[in-house]
Amino acid sequence: MSDFHGIIPPLVTPFKDNGKLDGDALRRVIRYVMDGGVHGVFIAGSTGEAYAMSDAERIEALEIAVDEVKGRVPVFAGTARITTEETVSLTKAAEAAGADAVSIVTPYFITPTQDELYDHYKAIAGAVKLPILLYNNPGRTGVNLNPDTIARLAKIENIVGIKDSSGNMGNAVEMIRLCGKDFSFFCGFDMIIHPTLSAGGSGAVPASGNIAPGLIVELYESFQKGNPGRSLELQQKLAPLRQAFGLGTFPAVLKEGLNLMGVDVGKPKLPVRPLSDEARDKLRTVLKGLDLKPVG
Repeated sequence: MSDFHGIIPPLVTPFKDNGKLDGDALRRVIRYVMDGGVHGVFIAGSTGEAYAMSDAERIEALEIAVDEVKGRVPVFAGTARITTEETVSLTKAAEAAGADAVSIVTPYFITPTQDELYDHYKAIAGAVKLPILLYNNPGRTGVNLNPDTIARLAKIENIVGIKDSSGNMGNAVEMIRLCGKDFSFFCGFDMIIHPTLSAGGSGAVPASGNIAPGLIVELYESFQKGNPGRSLELQQKLAPLRQAFGLGTFPAVLKEGLNLMGVDVGKPKLPVRPLSDEARDKLRTVLKGLDLKPVG
């Protein structure tokens, strides 16, 4: 049984101009979202440009997060690689580095069958004691974890939940129905946090939580305190920020948004470019509409 819940932002990974991990800037991001009241932090997910990080960089970022958080909230680590062997190796390293849980997206580039996905996750779960969140993001990976497969995996003791970024509410409702209340369901699509909570979900892993953690935490907590009207109001208020992701190539908007908020995280790794001046001005307007106060 998992007690993971709430708002767990997948953090951006700051890099220096030479491409190396910027540990001081990562600590600033963690302090910023912690001040917003988040219920966990997620290191080296797709938002964190994990695709551009070596295993050693992922573990270094995780160790910094564990040190900065100091047990106040769970620290989740993204440990997916394409092969089962590589993923097991990285997951073991995350366990040794102090992660509270790992999140593992489906293999990408290849297109495994549902039985192959089951065997993949079963092997990883058997190699560690850490709680594991499955991660379904078919728009990025080209691979979809079907609800029936997730229900099979949910029977494995340390597979305790899923982050689903498909945006498919029908699938979400079916996953929650099949897996039961002891299996944590987190939405990864920021536009449907309120509907997910209404369907019995546990929370969200929202990329926009990097920029507006306090707003999204209030959205979650309003629902939990019996005020769904306020929760829905905040969901609608958040929408322009999520829609602003289209102003640049993911995750450029998130990094620029933090930079505008005075939390300097530098640039995304090439080939992703920083925002144009025009796009930056549009993003600044969106932030002001959220009652955030961009600097400069």
